[in-house]
Amino acid sequence: MRYDQIIYNGNIITLEEGLERPVAVGVKEGSIKKVWKEEIRSSIKADEWIDLDGRTLIPGFIDTHNHLFMYARQKVQLNCSTPPNLNISDLLELIRLETEKLPDGEWIVGYGYDDTLLEESRHIFRHELDKVAPHHPVFIRHISGHLAIINSKALEYCDIPDSVKDPSGGHFGRGESGFLNGILYELPVLERVMNRIPRPSVVELVTQLEKAAHDYLKEGITTSTDAAVGLDLDFDEYRAHVEAVASRKNPLHMRYMILYSLLENGELEGLNKSELHSRIQKDTEGRGKLDSVKLFQDGSIQGYTAALRGGYYKNENYNGDLVHKQEDFNNYIEKYHNQGHRIAIHGNGDLAIASIIEAYTNALDKNPKRDHKHRIEHLQTAKAEDLDLMQDYEIATSLFINHIYYWGDRHREIFLGPERASQMNPTASVARRGLLYTLHSDCPITPISPLFSIWAAANRITRDGHVLGEEEKVSVQEALKSMTIYGARLNGTEEENGSIKEGKRADFAVLETNLLHVDPIMIKDVEVDMTIIDGEVVYQREIS
Repeated sequence: MRYDQIIYNGNIITLEEGLERPVAVGVKEGSIKKVWKEEIRSSIKADEWIDLDGRTLIPGFIDTHNHLFMYARQKVQLNCSTPPNLNISDLLELIRLETEKLPDGEWIVGYGYDDTLLEESRHIFRHELDKVAPHHPVFIRHISGHLAIINSKALEYCDIPDSVKDPSGGHFGRGESGFLNGILYELPVLERVMNRIPRPSVVELVTQLEKAAHDYLKEGITTSTDAAVGLDLDFDEYRAHVEAVASRKNPLHMRYMILYSLLENGELEGLNKSELHSRIQKDTEGRGKLDSVKLFQDGSIQGYTAALRGGYYKNENYNGDLVHKQEDFNNYIEKYHNQGHRIAIHGNGDLAIASIIEAYTNALDKNPKRDHKHRIEHLQTAKAEDLDLMQDYEIATSLFINHIYYWGDRHREIFLGPERASQMNPTASVARRGLLYTLHSDCPITPISPLFSIWAAANRITRDGHVLGEEEKVSVQEALKSMTIYGARLNGTEEENGSIKEGKRADFAVLETNLLHVDPIMIKDVEVDMTIIDGEVVYQREIS
């Protein structure tokens, strides 16, 4: 056999037992055809020899929960993050300068705003935005993705009066007099505004996805799951996603969590698992797959909209709210379960996590199903009894480990208190119980980087340098598995990817060094030198 590529002369981490130290990998027609344990004979032929030159070959990273579409959109929006914006004056000046660039009446849309990182540690209110943007509707999304701030012109454009009633699963912020203060809480409220912001065309969205996907390739990702298709632009998101993959402008192997609302109305209404997967396969020319049906059962801890059992640390009387009433929620889950769907549900607070477990166990008790792989997304504040039930019912999860670094200090001091914060994202406890799990970035809520997530799981260091939950650390190798082979198991594609083994897809990342041999504290600084999908080099770092 003449191989398309042979990759050699470096460290090869296969993540396969009995195949610990191979010397080379042969690729033919996008698949791994040969893994050599001993020196290659001189008679072996290949069109291309890729010399690792001492670097490390690993299976391509599998990110099982991010928001590629939202990230793509944010790359063309106003950056309201902290840093660079340190206080409210900085943000208001940023927005004022934007008004000078745009005609009156045109929307100003921003992202990344984080009230608890601003020097004033409070939200910006409607009347403050009005002073710098009286003639432009303004919509600035909170870093959590679950909140936003808007001005009076945006309320006017969206026909939202002060007397508006709160929808189920969210609420409008109000001042003492009852007037709207411009803060929006949770997705059902944000939708009232986002649906009125002019949309780009699908062609423009595809271009944005192409650029965003390139950033993922730079991080060594070869398979990605968009965790809520339909969240911001409903069916237009689906159209843009499948077009980007079918046209190969997005070369990633894509999986889609389809927001349940798309199955309640429109072109996808009522489709069961088989029908929906077939539709996605057809629309992506075989490169995209259905992951699951997605629902939310609470919001964000840092937005005070996650549902907690014991209340928030600084406000014990406030628990946050569940999105769905339990009876309605059980009915949804039972319906999708009976239609054959795998289900993925957002649950940050332990009250929401308990509600999700109740819905899953209700459906599974009535209609038992092996290998269902139903998931709880984030699982940030799960208690031991929750994990025990998940073990009993084989409920899988994906942990939002990056929270330890980005919000760990504020979880300890403001939202959860020291004890609960130290138990956040209980990775070691999940692993000990043998739960099927992965780690994720939730990009763009935190930056996309599997190596950073591995670093966070192995070190559990906060932004201020504290170790948050020493007992919940896992080894680097365990964390690496959670971003590769465990991702494949969670996706049900273990026979296709997730490790380096003959017969699997030739999806790889090349790292500048062996992350199993470096100090764990250095892992986040390891560079990805190359990303290969189906045997094709789709990213190569420029080395000066």
